[in-house]
Amino acid sequence: MKKVISTTNAPAAIGPYSQAIEVNGMVFASGQIPVNPATGEIPEGIEAQAEQVLTNVKNLLAAAGASMEQVVKTTVFIQNMDDFGKVNEIYAKYFEGACPARSCVEVSKLPKGVLMEMEAIAAK
Repeated sequence: MKKVISTTNAPAAIGPYSQAIEVNGMVFASGQIPVNPATGEIPEGIEAQAEQVLTNVKNLLAAAGASMEQVVKTTVFIQNMDDFGKVNEIYAKYFEGACPARSCVEVSKLPKGVLMEMEAIAAK
């Protein structure tokens, strides 16, 4: 049976989907963009956006009773592969020890014109 996960500490869904779904002890977090859930603002620059994205993922996982340490897979979407190194620097601050498996792809466009989006799967 699946459980819908929802929190005001991460951006609300902007379409017909859930922020996250938990099923069989696994949490599947929808892609998080760098929207500050308290203000609706999007920070400038890839570093600030990466921080906000990872904070949103962390908050969403917390709402599911999970943590960044339990993430087994992430998918990162960036608008410019030249930002890969900067994203890695921020990403590394949120994952210590055994980092999750990850895919990172460059995309031509993301919702609201943001520079980055990330989804995650965690095992509780």
